[in-house]
Amino acid sequence: MSVRPCLPWPDKRLRTVAAPVAEITDEIRDIWADMVDTMEAMPGVGLAAVQIGVMQRLAVVDASDNRGEAVLMANPEIVDASAVLREHPEASPNLPGFSARIKRPRGVSVRFLNAEGAVERREFIGLWATSVQHQIDHLNGKMFFDHLSKVKRDMLLRKARKG
Repeated sequence: MSVRPCLPWPDKRLRTVAAPVAEITDEIRDIWADMVDTMEAMPGVGLAAVQIGVMQRLAVVDASDNRGEAVLMANPEIVDASAVLREHPEASPNLPGFSARIKRPRGVSVRFLNAEGAVERREFIGLWATSVQHQIDHLNGKMFFDHLSKVKRDMLLRKARKG
């Protein structure tokens, strides 16, 4: 398929909640294919459709060692999360050159529509869990830096504005 450009922060679409996907169609599968290509080109471990300007609840995640194991998700939602937190550096191609250490649940259980259109529930742990949560945040109009304290968030965004 093709690599799509990522929206630059502060594009207002990055703060918009994405619309639910009614059914899995060939068009949705094509978007997923472009998303995987875009994620691989970054390189990254996940991508939400919102990041490339597609305002639908679609996400792809691949935190595998060898790549090529992308999980394609429509309408992902966290149904359970571990109490144990894990800190990991996070970044976004929408705000290149900036990152922050974010604490999130170490494991999550996520329900989503898979590529066949069936409801699937899957457990994610470690970097997989971090990436899934990061993508769901994007689908809800949130960025990784929203998890920072106001002082740290303001510092990061001030630096980003200066370029």
